[in-house]
Amino acid sequence: MTELVCFENFKVEWLNTVTDGEPTTVQLGQRFAHKITSQWLDIDSDSLEVIYCDGAGDGGIDIAVLERGAALPNSEEEPDGDTWYLIQSKYGSAFAGTGTLLGEGQKLIETLVGNRSNLSSLSTALLEKLSNFRNQATEHDHIRLVYATVDPLSSTEQSALDYVRAMGRDKLGPLFDVSAVSVRTIYDAQAEETELAQRRHLTFDLSGHLAQAGSDLLVGSVSLTDLYAFLKAYRARTGTLDQLYEKNVRRFLGGRVRVNRGMQTTLRTAPEQFGLFNNGITITVSDFDVSGAGTYSLIEPYVVNGCQTTRTIWEVLSTKLDAGGSGKSEELELWRSRAEKGCVVTKIAKVGSDGEALLQDITRYTNSQNAVRERDFVAINQGFKTWHKELAEHYDLYLEIQRGGWDSQRAFQKQNPDARQFSRFASALDLTKVYGAGWLAEAGLAFGKNPPFLPNGNVFTRMTSENVAFGARDLYAAYLLYESGRRKGFGRGGSTARRQTKFLYYFILVNLLRDALERAQFASAVADVTNAAIRLFDRENDTQRLLEDLAAGLIDSYLTESDENSIFREPRFRDPDGFNFDLNAFLKSEQLGRNLEHTPRPQAQLHFTKMFMGMSQASARTTRQMIADHLTSSE
Repeated sequence: MTELVCFENFKVEWLNTVTDGEPTTVQLGQRFAHKITSQWLDIDSDSLEVIYCDGAGDGGIDIAVLERGAALPNSEEEPDGDTWYLIQSKYGSAFAGTGTLLGEGQKLIETLVGNRSNLSSLSTALLEKLSNFRNQATEHDHIRLVYATVDPLSSTEQSALDYVRAMGRDKLGPLFDVSAVSVRTIYDAQAEETELAQRRHLTFDLSGHLAQAGSDLLVGSVSLTDLYAFLKAYRARTGTLDQLYEKNVRRFLGGRVRVNRGMQTTLRTAPEQFGLFNNGITITVSDFDVSGAGTYSLIEPYVVNGCQTTRTIWEVLSTKLDAGGSGKSEELELWRSRAEKGCVVTKIAKVGSDGEALLQDITRYTNSQNAVRERDFVAINQGFKTWHKELAEHYDLYLEIQRGGWDSQRAFQKQNPDARQFSRFASALDLTKVYGAGWLAEAGLAFGKNPPFLPNGNVFTRMTSENVAFGARDLYAAYLLYESGRRKGFGRGGSTARRQTKFLYYFILVNLLRDALERAQFASAVADVTNAAIRLFDRENDTQRLLEDLAAGLIDSYLTESDENSIFREPRFRDPDGFNFDLNAFLKSEQLGRNLEHTPRPQAQLHFTKMFMGMSQASARTTRQMIADHLTSSE
């Protein structure tokens, strides 16, 4: 569990990796934007694909990130929308308050509508992508301007975002939005792990018609406009609505599910009838107080049932009520009066400051009658918390289970030199992706996507079904391979051949190790590969280094254009109807390395490498024999 540290100490540690090595001003901005964006979006830092534009002619964009929506398996669900995040990195002196927000926001909007010239080549190329995006965008797609700052915006600065939002929607339509993220946002995202209740008790007022049913429950209704005011106040104070749903089993699914599309239709055409058709929402609080007639102060509120309802209300009402404009529209005024008559059935449950178990029960039972799959509840179980403790106790490894956790832990260690000092860490997502790529042959999927490797994803489900004892030991084996990849220069910062192939490296490494186990007639199931990986990689040795060199050499050869079995000779890579020479897309293919039909070249490379492993070396032993001897001697 991440220990309690003050924000200022956390901030110092968080910024250390940004300022390390005397970077230039441009590099500082890029590093800051890259780190805060990857943690905010919960995307593996090495896998975060960004377009850098910072500098002269950037058009108001420092970095841009495209987050593609994922298709969901339910037949009633459509592919999620895509979102372009246009990040303005306001690190240090680059941020000078409200003037910066308004000026930079106007600059970016003018760029998007084509009113700025003298753009850099990078910004020009990005603008073309954004123009194409706008031309084919649906109601589910978004362009979001994000101001990234060290400290959170003040209330006055938050108000400036409303002006930028209105200005952008006037020029670009409802697909445009604005938000802010700060280092404090990352700090607060650890609410549970860092005992947010000890740091501050966020209190928000909610107006409604609620009756007290016992000492711990309020039941009644809240008007659509009052609920929107509550959500708006929450976002203004925290900078995001995401924190409100941290205890929910899933995030907002947008308009891709039928029920959400139905809610949107009702809100737009008959808002006064919304309460008749909707099941309502459940909010848990650590405490509540009746602060006036029809007004209730909610301390540490979380929406545990009703994420889809509240976010759909937010999406529709924000486009209706905060579109900007100094005049009046009779149509909008009529809609507003109808919306004020609409309501949401609301239940507010007090769980107390130490009511985590009760909160989880409420989350489970209030969702049990909805179309929430059982696997969604994995998000609130104790699995990763247990592995966090076990990895610390048995392997002296800090498992980061919430973004920013390692920065917080380092700050705590500096504050408390007598406390346990970790020197090794890894994020939970990194390790599940290493395991999925290596043990389950999902190298392409691991490079391209994160959701399948999270607790409600299909690859994660396979991990725990194909290895029923999956746990801390498997994660530690994945960590050892992760460190092996870092030593060999795979991932961000590596050579061209190795920058995009770290997951392919894990796949090759496990493939070669499993072959050695099978040839030596050792057991080679996923659990057996875990045990072999720990025995071979836990301490550096010549056998381990030889296997690493073989795997790395195979990938270097595969990425060498002149090689007979290179990726550039793959039929599907060259096929105009296939990947058409798109290296990035090919390396994200779910079929990467799996079989001869889709990717014959790495299969040929593996065949030759395995043959080499069976040849005698200078010691008169084959590589396979060296591996077998090492595994036997280390038992």
